[in-house]
Amino acid sequence: MRPTGVIFFPAFDWAISPTHPEREERLLYTRDQLFEEGIMDMPEVREYHPRLATVRDISRVHFCVPDVESRVTEAHMVSAGCAMVMADAFAQKEVKNAFAIIRPPGHHAMSVVHGNRGFCDINNEAVMVEYLRRTYGIRRLAIVDTDVHHGDGSQEIFWHDPDVLFISFHQDGRTLYPGSGFTNELGGPLAYGTTINIPMAPRTTDEGIHYIMDNLVLPILDEFKPELVINSAGQDNHYSDPLANMSFTAKGYAILNQKLKPDIAVLEGGYSVETALPYINMGIIMAMAGIDFSNLREPDYDPSRFKETAKNMDYIRSLVQQQLANFRGREKVVEANRKQDREFYGTSRSIFYDTDYLQEEQRLDLRMCPDCCGYRRISSSCAHRSGRNYSVYCICLPAACCPACAERARGDYEDMKKKRDYGHVYLQDRINDDYRTFETKTGHETVIED
Repeated sequence: MRPTGVIFFPAFDWAISPTHPEREERLLYTRDQLFEEGIMDMPEVREYHPRLATVRDISRVHFCVPDVESRVTEAHMVSAGCAMVMADAFAQKEVKNAFAIIRPPGHHAMSVVHGNRGFCDINNEAVMVEYLRRTYGIRRLAIVDTDVHHGDGSQEIFWHDPDVLFISFHQDGRTLYPGSGFTNELGGPLAYGTTINIPMAPRTTDEGIHYIMDNLVLPILDEFKPELVINSAGQDNHYSDPLANMSFTAKGYAILNQKLKPDIAVLEGGYSVETALPYINMGIIMAMAGIDFSNLREPDYDPSRFKETAKNMDYIRSLVQQQLANFRGREKVVEANRKQDREFYGTSRSIFYDTDYLQEEQRLDLRMCPDCCGYRRISSSCAHRSGRNYSVYCICLPAACCPACAERARGDYEDMKKKRDYGHVYLQDRINDDYRTFETKTGHETVIED
């Protein structure tokens, strides 16, 4: 039997502030617990070492404003690189599955990056997904986000990608940041039904979450048939987490991973640093490695505190049926959308960066291609804390695009360079692994190399 791969990166040199919940102590207690219990000495577990992601790796996913080097710290590059190390270990069959216990986290980071939102600058899972696709030819994947906060960044990045199934269960956005992740958020017109959100009521317990896993998440995964399953492993559904109001336990997390059987798990949130994270992380590793976790429990665990209400179970059953129907009816909706007589589908929205206190105004246009998933054009403006106002235009050309979309997208890039309506124009050409930035003020084009 191959072992479970594990990698640690506590990012000693990065924290939002010395007392912020997102700081290096998040992982240090976990590391101490694992070594104290001898988990890392067991033959079922193999430890790996970090490496840096490259600017090219980040550019496959993100449009960093004004560029990756000035927007992203070395800690972010290592965190994303650690996820890629686990991807290599799994794809090369060195391990049966893998867990990247890393920070900074990433699932709130979207395609365009002006700053930090939800403690996230770079989306580690998305960088890893595009790396897997480029390096190993994997196309069809599933991301199951178990963080208490809706993974709005991952959702936005894969919103128009029919080959990535994104499932997020989280505390209801009416009660918690980022205020999104509702049942009607189901994906773009050509990828409808491959985004599934499960907003849960505060204080939902193991019973409710496992019902969702058994009756919604696992059946959808079985029908979608991904080549690889990723757990965006946020651990702030725990009953002791200071930033949320759920009632999940460490053993509940271990059982969840035993059921889900993720190929790769990547740590996201979780801020009960001493009383929960060491037990949850240990439980996840034990479940993934096939080690008995029946005696796993927190020091203050009292089973009488975790009883699901009949009212909430009725809500959960209704929610499961609603989202199953949405998923199973997705192909008819996509077919109808393709028949609409319009060349582009457009949306506009405001995006708030809560950590850096920035406000982005964004317009997205998707080409409604009859033959593929289309390509995206994004115009974005944001006043940065430096006092500079950035106005950028971004073109995202997915690897699955047809030749007609590819030609049109590259032509749009050349046209926007000539018009000079924006400070920066970006091309993200995943077909050719070609990433470029044109600065209109100087007329200088940067081609991103390894």
